[in-house]
Amino acid sequence: MINRYDYLTDPEWNRFLDFSQNLETPCIVVNLHTVKRNYIRLRDLFPYAQFYYAVKANPEKAVVSLLAELGANFDIASRPELDMVLSLGINGDRISFGNTIKKYKDIAYFYEKGVRMFATDSKDDLKNIAAAAPGSRIYVRILVENSITADWPLSRKFGCHPDMAYDLLMMARDLGLSPYGISFHVGSQQRDIGQWDDAIAKTKYLFSSLEEDENIKLTMINMGGGFPASYTQPTNDLSEYATEIYRYLSDDFGDDLPHIVFEPGRSLVGNSGILVSEVVLISRKNNTALNRWVYLDTGKFNGLIETLGESIKYPIITSKDTPGAKEAEVILAGPTCDSMDILYENYKYRLPVDLKIGDRIYFLSAGAYTASYASVGFNGFLPIKTYIME
Repeated sequence: MINRYDYLTDPEWNRFLDFSQNLETPCIVVNLHTVKRNYIRLRDLFPYAQFYYAVKANPEKAVVSLLAELGANFDIASRPELDMVLSLGINGDRISFGNTIKKYKDIAYFYEKGVRMFATDSKDDLKNIAAAAPGSRIYVRILVENSITADWPLSRKFGCHPDMAYDLLMMARDLGLSPYGISFHVGSQQRDIGQWDDAIAKTKYLFSSLEEDENIKLTMINMGGGFPASYTQPTNDLSEYATEIYRYLSDDFGDDLPHIVFEPGRSLVGNSGILVSEVVLISRKNNTALNRWVYLDTGKFNGLIETLGESIKYPIITSKDTPGAKEAEVILAGPTCDSMDILYENYKYRLPVDLKIGDRIYFLSAGAYTASYASVGFNGFLPIKTYIME
């Protein structure tokens, strides 16, 4: 059984229960106080850095507005995200178009709205930026291998080999753009701090060789995200990430640090949210089956897509949790008519034996990549609703 006290204090839990007791499930409750606390801690631990919140992690307007008030900038992936952020009075000079896969017309739209910082990792995309967003600052994303130590890897699809990054930055200069820096992402929920060391070393090589051989002086490193939220698997404290990353930067760049950018998402909003679900059905596949199947009113297609491959293992508690309660292993699944909608089958959660239809199941640390991943009407199930607790 998950120890709730490892994640929430009694006052926090009781406040959540009061707020959520009459809400229809499934739903997500986000605590803005937690988001604020996370941002201030991140800012204090990395005083030399600038933060571009990855809006895709949780695009709720209340979350974005709060972070804007606290001084955050924003990493945007699409035109609808941009429109939402701009509608809150946030200017284009606080925005980066961090998606390396984008249409020409969208580049032009971002430029029209005042955005002047663009990510890229390919020649054709760079040509589009040069034509649609002349004079803009360019940072090139490099490949980082992180498939083993990140719970949600981000390699292969994004980024390019450092040799190609070198060529792209020369090309950016020749096209009249401003070669600004290098970006990388070591993988979401990255538990191996050493991954930053390898990526920073590759970045330093590019900085030095471009300045020495091409007279191109880069001034920015965008380290993306990767800092972990609190799920079931242990991670180092964020302070240890801060200490080690600063040491890696100092080893490679000395006192002359470039402008450092982070794009936190999960680490800012992950532990701010609790997903509330309800037991729809409990069954066994035969009369002597050891494991119960527990079907919930939410699943992979309505907020819990990161259970794909059982990658993200949320802390789960129930309305029947009491000290000394008898437990047994279960298989957790969602409500849709799709056999893929099984949350955890190999990784066995232990839930109370007296769990019944209608009991509530709480997924802790569910503030990131839940509502923003939910499908629109698959099997007729409506997208999961988010409630803000201020």
